[in-house]
Amino acid sequence: MNYRHAYHAGNFADVLKHMVLVALLDALKQKATPFCYVDTHAGRGRYDLRSVEARKTAEADEGFGVLRTATGLPPLLWKWLETVRACNDGDDMRYYPGSPWFAAHLMREGDSAQLCELHPEEAAALRQVFHHDRRVHVHERDGYEAMKGLLPPKEKRGLVLIDPPFEAQEAEFRVIEKALKAAMEKWPTGMYAVWYPIKLRSHVQPFHRWLTRCGAKRVLVAEVLLRPDDSPLRLNGSGMVIVNAPWKLDETLRDSLRLLPRLLGTAGESEYRLSWLVNDEANEAPSPAAPSAQRSPRRR
Repeated sequence: MNYRHAYHAGNFADVLKHMVLVALLDALKQKATPFCYVDTHAGRGRYDLRSVEARKTAEADEGFGVLRTATGLPPLLWKWLETVRACNDGDDMRYYPGSPWFAAHLMREGDSAQLCELHPEEAAALRQVFHHDRRVHVHERDGYEAMKGLLPPKEKRGLVLIDPPFEAQEAEFRVIEKALKAAMEKWPTGMYAVWYPIKLRSHVQPFHRWLTRCGAKRVLVAEVLLRPDDSPLRLNGSGMVIVNAPWKLDETLRDSLRLLPRLLGTAGESEYRLSWLVNDEANEAPSPAAPSAQRSPRRR
């Protein structure tokens, strides 16, 4: 309840999260039937990069601020950037969209969104952003608890984004595991995407091990690390886990994912990781302790 994403909007972790979100929404749109997007920790919808909070940390300068002027971006990153531009008037680029804005912009007329935000001020701002959009429904409640009533959605297909602030630090992974287990029992065919911070690798490994036993046939992990994952005092990287990941999602993400550490990180320290924790269809299950990784070969 103390967390405010306004301090971090548009940073490298947001870039990864929203790049993957764009890919997942595009995959859902490959079928004509409607889908539902559920966001358990929706935030305020969009963020002013000139606000006191944003300028205090200036984290967007090292994420979105770098990519907004980059050239030769792969198609997925280019679509992410075009969506950010659509959130702004002209070339001003004052605002960075939150996950709900990305989803609403990319959804079709028949699709729907269920947005959960527990903080009263953030929920009020979220309602204001989407007051004109009948496809979008805002719930001022705990997102983990809300999943019990929202799943399965009437559309019977869709995506749940679990993006908590991790105020509980390492303990948040156990909360996510419990919520995912309950959700998958109610809606085993749903797609679930979980964002997580990376400080110490030892904090992430138990979560990855749990995912290999969660019962899903496909679990993909994508990570970007700007620094070695060996300090609890800073955000060294971030990851996205996709349960019931779409077919060939790894191929969709790879070019854009490998570019992020090169543009945003430091040579010799930054890297990306892309690995199937579970992929029954390919008859393989790589170890979560040693996902494929590639260090950035050059400085930006």
